[in-house]
Amino acid sequence: MSIAWRLAWRDLRRGGRGLLLLAICLFLGTAALAGIGSLAASMVAALDANARQNLGGDLELTVSQRRATVAELAAFAEAGRVSEVVSLRAMADAGGASALVDLRGTDAAWPLVGAFRLAPGALSNRPHGREVAIASALADRLGLRLGQDVRLGSTRLRLIGIIAAEPDRLGAGFALGPPALVDLAGLDATALLQPGSLYESHYRIALARPAEAASIRDRLLARFPGAGWSGRTSERAAAGLRRGIDQFGQFLLLVGLAALAIAGVGVGNGVAAYLAGKTRIIATLKVLGARSRTIVAMFLAQLGIVAAVGITGGLLVGAAVPWIVTASVGAALPVPPRLALYPVPLATAALLALLVALLFAVPALARARVVPAATLLRDALATRRLPSVGVILLMALLVAALVALAVLTASNRLLALGFVASVSALIVVLWGVGLGIRWIAARLPRARNPLLRLAVANLHRPGAQTDRLVVALGLGFSLFVALAVVDASLSAELRNAAPAKAPRFFAIDLQPEDAPAFARAVRSAAPAATIESLPSLRGSISALRGVPVASLKTLPEGAWILRGDRTLTWSAALPPRNEVVAGRWWPADYRGPPLVSLEDKAAAALGLKVGDSITVSVLGVDVPARIAALRKIDWGGLGLNFAIVFSPGYIEEAPHGLLASVYAPPASDGAIARQVGMALPSVTLIRVGDVIGQLGAILSQVAIAIRAAAAVTVAAGIAVLIGAVAASGRARRYDAVVLKLLGGSRRQVLGVQAIEYAILSVILALVALTIGAGAGWYVVTQVLAIGWAPRWDSVAMTLAVASVTTLGAGTLGSLPALRARPAEALRDF
Repeated sequence: MSIAWRLAWRDLRRGGRGLLLLAICLFLGTAALAGIGSLAASMVAALDANARQNLGGDLELTVSQRRATVAELAAFAEAGRVSEVVSLRAMADAGGASALVDLRGTDAAWPLVGAFRLAPGALSNRPHGREVAIASALADRLGLRLGQDVRLGSTRLRLIGIIAAEPDRLGAGFALGPPALVDLAGLDATALLQPGSLYESHYRIALARPAEAASIRDRLLARFPGAGWSGRTSERAAAGLRRGIDQFGQFLLLVGLAALAIAGVGVGNGVAAYLAGKTRIIATLKVLGARSRTIVAMFLAQLGIVAAVGITGGLLVGAAVPWIVTASVGAALPVPPRLALYPVPLATAALLALLVALLFAVPALARARVVPAATLLRDALATRRLPSVGVILLMALLVAALVALAVLTASNRLLALGFVASVSALIVVLWGVGLGIRWIAARLPRARNPLLRLAVANLHRPGAQTDRLVVALGLGFSLFVALAVVDASLSAELRNAAPAKAPRFFAIDLQPEDAPAFARAVRSAAPAATIESLPSLRGSISALRGVPVASLKTLPEGAWILRGDRTLTWSAALPPRNEVVAGRWWPADYRGPPLVSLEDKAAAALGLKVGDSITVSVLGVDVPARIAALRKIDWGGLGLNFAIVFSPGYIEEAPHGLLASVYAPPASDGAIARQVGMALPSVTLIRVGDVIGQLGAILSQVAIAIRAAAAVTVAAGIAVLIGAVAASGRARRYDAVVLKLLGGSRRQVLGVQAIEYAILSVILALVALTIGAGAGWYVVTQVLAIGWAPRWDSVAMTLAVASVTTLGAGTLGSLPALRARPAEALRDF
């Protein structure tokens, strides 16, 4: 063992408690990053492990508003074993109580992968004919027991069991209602499948060679061009959920990186405080002939040992997060995590923490290396020197490694790069603010009050930690404000999710010839009700400017409009809540070649402009159209809005249904549902409140995750504050001793410290209010895409608590200085 290692180990055993802050900061930062990464990886791994089960086979082919022809079924059967599932939304009614359900009709071969299971006590192992199985939540809502009847469409079905396991439910995607399951004969009996009805037919294929799924999909799609088929392999099962996990995990990872950056400042302060307390040892070693390289190696070894302990502890906690989350809130997760160790996020977190520790520790080590022994023995407050070129190059290399690692491991590299650049710029700005405070404080007129004069002098005197305090506390304050703003906006979104002018119901599967009967049924229950209706059918964009969408290797970011079928309509007039922002709406009597209008944000994501062409596949027929107008849509009103609107003419010849929205007093909800159910049992009413409840549940989970991340950053901020106080503790002890020798009381000494930290807190609160509010606005409006609704009283309370904490920690941190004996303290300097 080298002499540096022996000295490091011996000194660490005798006086290593000063590095406890370093271990705490690294523990918090590493635990946050490792935990977030492990949880996201465990959920994605669960999706991958059950990909075939989630999809229901190796390959799925889907078509809207029709079922496969005999020729198509024969082609599918040539590829492998086939199962058919037809899905749609419907209303379930039991004795006057009704609810929206996600209805699926299955054939005898379903499921090809996995096992369907009903809860104990079921009257049969699966539904046959006029029988149905439903989710327990639906049975509770409708008050149903086994053996009772529930009406779906135009017939009554007997409840034979409660669904316990539905293997391909996760791959079916987001559903507005609880599941209900029938066989295809039972589905036909409901008479819900009418021309223009909104439903999808799914054909799952179990292949003899699953590895050939992609090529078989392409071959089958090419065999039936223009038939409206879309295909996906098991690798794309639950793609929307996977995308959501990646995006939200990325957001939390950025919060974790911010916490690590704050912890890094705490590392710098902790190392500086620790080395400041080792001046005698450093001086003695140099007097005895120790080289600067040996001293740096000694303390670097100590830092490495302590950092390893902190990082290892953080990794252990982070690795356990999937188990902790599963045990505490596992039922609330969209997919149960696959419990295992995930080396990639753990290694990434460890490497990031190590780089941050080195980056913030290098300046303090460099100062200890270059200061002569005589200066260390004589003057603890020697003038700082600028870092050497070598130190600057080393820090630049560490910063480059940090940026590269953070960006390359992110799912959204552009967002990660912007975040890292923003944090770096924020540190530079805060450092400039700190230097500005020192410069201004040195030039202020001398105050008459001696305590205020001393407090201002502490801000700019030699050895003052003002610039470090501003960086450390400014980062923490700004992040606290940003999280408070995000949390307030999420809470407002939950409270105000249903706009005052939102409809009470959406009606789907309404046939054009049934529109008068529907209006009579609604107005018999609510005479003052208002009804909006538009024709609707399903279609998918198959080509952009003549380029087939299927040939695109990756979809553009934000191109949700290309994912699967979309509901579209046609209209002679500009729909309500729409505003043309580019181009011109067609004349009311237009009957020429098809024109189309797109939502402006969807068009921007696809790089489309007025005059470009798109092709939309409608019921297997490709409809080319020219973009005539781009529209801004007020989605917040929850009325009937369509991203794709055609001109009247050619497209309206296709079989279609009507979509209707019903505006009525809330008290009439039950009566409207009953009257429409009796008059038109095939019409599905979607209660807007149910949709809001689904969205509210999702936003509640997002809010909980953000508050958990905020708790980690608060802990890191407290550790940083303690480190900042500790870093200046030696100098403050000297000041306190001198003041006491000159006749100052303990109360006056503490008053000086309190005034100093109060000044800093006020300045930092104003800076953080600007920076944090701006960062919060960006996250709320651009990342989460919700309404900007900050609560400034909550922000003020957050800043007040942070300021009081700073004031309290700074004042309490000075208490050890008051207990110092003057003779002993003066000998140390």
